[in-house]
Amino acid sequence: MSRGRADGSPKKRLIASICVVAIFLGFLYVFGGSIFGSQNGGSSTLDYGKSLKRLGSSYLGSDDDTDSKQDESSSNLGKGDVEDDIIPKSFPVCDDRHSELIPCLDRHLIYQMRMKLDLSVMEHYERHCPPAERRYNCLIPPPPGYKIPIKWPQSRDEVWKANIPHTHLAHEKSDQNWMVVKGEKINFPGGGTHFHYGADKYIASIANMLNFSNNNLNNEGRLRTVLDVGCGVASFGAYLLSSDIIAMSLAPNDVHQNQIQFALERGIPAYLGVLGTKRLPYPSRSFELAHCSRCRIDWLQRDGILLLELDRLLRPGGYFAYSSPEAYAQDEEDLRIWREMSDLVGRMCWRIAAKRNQTVIWQKPLTNDCYMEREPGTHPPLCQSDSDPDAVWGVNMEACITPYSDHDNRVKGSGLAPWPARLTSPPPRLADFGYSSDMFEKDTELWKRRVEKYWNLLSPKIKSNTLRNIMDMKAHMGSFGAALRDKNVWVMNVVPKDGLNTLKLVYDRGLIGTTHDWCEAFSTYPRTYDLLHAWTVFSDLEKKDCSQEDLLIEIDRILRPSGYIIIRDKQPVIDFVKKYLTALHWEAVATADSSSDSDQDSDEVVFIVQKKLWLTSESFRDTE
Repeated sequence: MSRGRADGSPKKRLIASICVVAIFLGFLYVFGGSIFGSQNGGSSTLDYGKSLKRLGSSYLGSDDDTDSKQDESSSNLGKGDVEDDIIPKSFPVCDDRHSELIPCLDRHLIYQMRMKLDLSVMEHYERHCPPAERRYNCLIPPPPGYKIPIKWPQSRDEVWKANIPHTHLAHEKSDQNWMVVKGEKINFPGGGTHFHYGADKYIASIANMLNFSNNNLNNEGRLRTVLDVGCGVASFGAYLLSSDIIAMSLAPNDVHQNQIQFALERGIPAYLGVLGTKRLPYPSRSFELAHCSRCRIDWLQRDGILLLELDRLLRPGGYFAYSSPEAYAQDEEDLRIWREMSDLVGRMCWRIAAKRNQTVIWQKPLTNDCYMEREPGTHPPLCQSDSDPDAVWGVNMEACITPYSDHDNRVKGSGLAPWPARLTSPPPRLADFGYSSDMFEKDTELWKRRVEKYWNLLSPKIKSNTLRNIMDMKAHMGSFGAALRDKNVWVMNVVPKDGLNTLKLVYDRGLIGTTHDWCEAFSTYPRTYDLLHAWTVFSDLEKKDCSQEDLLIEIDRILRPSGYIIIRDKQPVIDFVKKYLTALHWEAVATADSSSDSDQDSDEVVFIVQKKLWLTSESFRDTE
């Protein structure tokens, strides 16, 4: 029943105006959402401000009829041109709240899917990847005010606060000199929980405890690779670099969730991981030293399974440096833990190499002799002979001691040359793959030529300090990373989990890396690498039941704005990637064939692209 007259009274005109405004706002909501995103007006790009269509799996969990188009697009990779009408002109942009999304380490996913995980053994900090229908197939926006990161080596000591707008660690660890907020920057004085006066002095004290010459922990090149467990903001690893030591700084995405993000922003090698139920993604006998400074790990749990995981990873004669109250405190509980740890490592055949002040350093035996001399039935037992100590992807830890191979037992060590000679010396474990020294040397030379060509192609765009964090997505023997020895960079060498498990060769060369499945997201924060090298990674993915478009989105997630991708693959793959350049806000830099490489892969094409710095409206407002 209508009220009033039909002569356009002020009241009715007001109601009509309100209705018109409501319809207009509804129109903006429905049709503008694809342009402006869904939160805070912060998802529109100022560059390439085109309508954003959805691609692949449903966006933010809603159903979408483009799934079938994605399947059709994926199946056509490498089979000629794909019809333009099934290639989206753009990707959606994630909400601003997803600017730090790590898809396989997302606690929100765990809660939403009601996963039944054992919190007491840290299962909730291990990898749990979303099913296809829950993936965020959108581009990760930078945070408000994002700036191109400070260059190395200055970045070791300071980063832009806007790039990692989290200062709670600075307040929480203010008494330990971890980090200090100063204006627009966060400074890192080099302190830590057990080295308030600087990591450099702490490192020198460890070297002094071990009687290494000149208090240099590298021990004349014999100590090169280090695992820093519970690394904080990785100042320990940062200060090792000047001694020609490279550390894999490891911490979970826990209550101090931005530790690894700070480490990578600083330009320090780091990886998101936890000692939980699964083996760490590194092969046996990878590290000369493991380190834990007040890492708050219960080493006695589950029959010492976490210490046994470190034992698997340490080389013959490797060290475990442990700085924690159990090593020096005199209260009843700390003394109890110390006694039980001492008993456990004794049964593992570790001996105390040095003990001073707050630190104890244990050393692993050089041979199997001690294991053979233990009383029958002693725990922990030796691992079964059919247990592969290098199988790591999704493999449960075992509460057993990994004995040495016949070769390592015979030579009483790993037989590795000192650094840097080991970088180009054929690793002893080459024989595990049937590779000869000649094959190794040819591979090293081949990648040296290829990297020189890459740098020539990049030279118009980069300076000597442009690149710092580099990832080789398919490292094989690590020769790409080895060829970068004279550049001021470090390389995360990734060995795909379903190929030859050559990661142990990478570590034997004095480099670091990890195992990964490129059907899943990598364990790192967004915007953490300056350059990605993808050698036939897309071609390999075509053979598997996963999406090449998802890989494009993942590459974009982990690449820093203004960073580069070197794609070395078949021509159809290059054509496929080119179709998505505008959608991803990437720009072609150079293209070249590989005929000048003088190798068997002359049909491969080198395609280099750069990720543009694009900003949401909110980011732009807060950026100088």
